[in-house]
Amino acid sequence: MTQTNDLAGFQLAAPHHPALLVNATTTDDVVTAVRTATERGLPVAVQATGHGRSVALDGGVLITTSRMADVRIDAEARVARVEAGARWGDVVASAAKFGLAPLNGSAPTVGVVGYTLGGGLGLLARQYGYAADHVRAIEIVTADGVLRRVTATEDADLFWALRGAGANFGVVTAIEIDLVPLDRLYGGTLFFDVDQLPAVVAAYRDWTRTAPEELTSSLITLPMPDIPQIPEPIRGRFVVRVHIAYTGDAATGERLVEPLRAVGPRLIDSLRDMPYTDSHTIYAEPAVPHAYVGDNLRLRELDPAMLNEVLAISGAESPVMCVVDIRHIGGAASRAPEVPNAVHRDDSAYLLRILSPFSPEDVDQVADVHQRFLAAARPWATGRALNFVYRPGASATEAELREIHGDAGYDRLRALKAVYDPANTFRANHNIVP
Repeated sequence: MTQTNDLAGFQLAAPHHPALLVNATTTDDVVTAVRTATERGLPVAVQATGHGRSVALDGGVLITTSRMADVRIDAEARVARVEAGARWGDVVASAAKFGLAPLNGSAPTVGVVGYTLGGGLGLLARQYGYAADHVRAIEIVTADGVLRRVTATEDADLFWALRGAGANFGVVTAIEIDLVPLDRLYGGTLFFDVDQLPAVVAAYRDWTRTAPEELTSSLITLPMPDIPQIPEPIRGRFVVRVHIAYTGDAATGERLVEPLRAVGPRLIDSLRDMPYTDSHTIYAEPAVPHAYVGDNLRLRELDPAMLNEVLAISGAESPVMCVVDIRHIGGAASRAPEVPNAVHRDDSAYLLRILSPFSPEDVDQVADVHQRFLAAARPWATGRALNFVYRPGASATEAELREIHGDAGYDRLRALKAVYDPANTFRANHNIVP
């Protein structure tokens, strides 16, 4: 067990300020840290990559797991055992050697455990559901300092809670996840100019109504920075991007995207058949740490008037930079998994997200734009997704947690929190109060 001043994380806003930082390299380090904290009545937070950090820890014990990054593949069983600090890029590369793929997200630098505990809505969500639906076992140190191996038959209630409730119940040291037989896909991005926004949005709305479950997609609007790293056709432009991930053959993929290409000329068209190890290029998300805030709503439909309003609020004339993501869900993501978990299911067909980078001087402006954006979409909302609530420095409210988990799910989580963490030791998160 070591102590250091290294508090780096991807989310630069509201950093932790612990009394003790533990850079864990073994499970024993985690056990010792949790026992020490609980004996002294101190709160505990855990951080791997820091992408989804919410409440900043002030005092207490911060356990970083980034040095616990082992990945082991059982190709015959199609299972990966992943330590708490591993990132999706590590798992994708390891599984690809056996023609397998995990249910990862769009960015290879995101931590596997935090993503999965929050649900995990990834590139293949419509075909396979949430990453949390495909967990075999979780190794976790709970508030009593006990290391547990939790499965559908061992600590079944805790297993239900862990898959969808984030870091509320302890420090996960390793996780076992299913892999799917997949070594390639058809995917990439269509870039359109902002002048084509109404036509692209209308086409996307109609197109997603009949898209097969093997196709997961999203439509994103954002201003591209005017920097040399950005390709010239889109540099400094406000663009509309449609991201495609289709597990069928490339010829069928080409036919499926014809209605989108028919909208008009593209600034860039990167759709191609690719090895799954290139799947991160579909979104090509920035790898540079920065401060950001974001939120989301699940929607039952895409009402045209609502879309016009939210895209006007967040568009090129917005006083702050906004990234808007309309993600097509449904399919397997709407169906109950074989082993139920704390990810709430409903009849949502889309997820509407907004995200903005910010600095201290524009916090109020960002908050105002986001509030107006979400208010415009609320009449069509069915709930929220935990993994996309980026609110550094603050937990989701009880009302928001009920939107995330549903009333029955939230009440069950509170009851289980009282069993496994009655002192609320793990509260530096989107906190479920016992």
